Amino acid sequence: MNILVLFSNRFIKVFANILKAFSYIFHFIFPKKRFIIPLHVEPFFVTKQEHTIPKIIWQTNYTNVVTLPVYLNYLCNRLFCLDYEYNYVSTEDRELFLKENASKEAYEAFMKLTNGATQADFWRLFTLNHNGGIYLDIDAHVVWPLSKIIKKDDKELFIRTKHGTMNNYFIASAPNSLILDKALKIIVDNIQNKRIEDGVFSLTGPTVLNQAIADTPVNNRLYKYTAIQGSFTNEYFQYIDKPKGKWIHADRESLLRD
Repeated sequence: MNILVLFSNRFIKVFANILKAFSYIFHFIFPKKRFIIPLHVEPFFVTKQEHTIPKIIWQTNYTNVVTLPVYLNYLCNRLFCLDYEYNYVSTEDRELFLKENASKEAYEAFMKLTNGATQADFWRLFTLNHNGGIYLDIDAHVVWPLSKIIKKDDKELFIRTKHGTMNNYFIASAPNSLILDKALKIIVDNIQNKRIEDGVFSLTGPTVLNQAIADTPVNNRLYKYTAIQGSFTNEYFQYIDKPKGKWIHADRESLLRD
């Protein structure tokens, strides 16, 4: 099975890179053309088998009005997840959801975050812990049908890097996860104590997730058999209307409000 999944990975990557090259021409000819990622899509079909991890995909970005490559990335995920509900959540709706559902301490910590990436890090953990489902970065795509990747009794699924650590651009979880709850508490503590020395990664990002997991055995898969990033898109296409909007350009000193 892994051979088939790896073949799918490679095929998508090659095909996506061809489309990405074409997109430079497309947006040169049509510089203002954009595509809209829907806020909500019902599953194309509903399976009778119940899953511990709800069959819901969550994504967020600074806008759902996107370039062709980002939209193609979205379509790739929909193709592999036809039996999953899809939800895109805006910056404003992220804040509203936290305000309505988080504790006062957690919401106040969230409101101190100034960078979209750190806010998304916080929101994805809280949303999955509250509602359950699957989170994917806007530039990430699965390489095999999610229903084949996630078993009906799985309580979580993390992706493992080639170095053996876990990344957070793909997270699948049932509600009320002890690991995600611990990660959220670490983030709140980091914000309250202004631990910004190592930037986004350690303030809210993958470092926090790995700290929360620590030595706890968790269900995980190698990234190349699960989900990868950057096949269809890149920083230019993702932030074409927001130059230097990617988190790597954020000044550490500006990550938190006083």
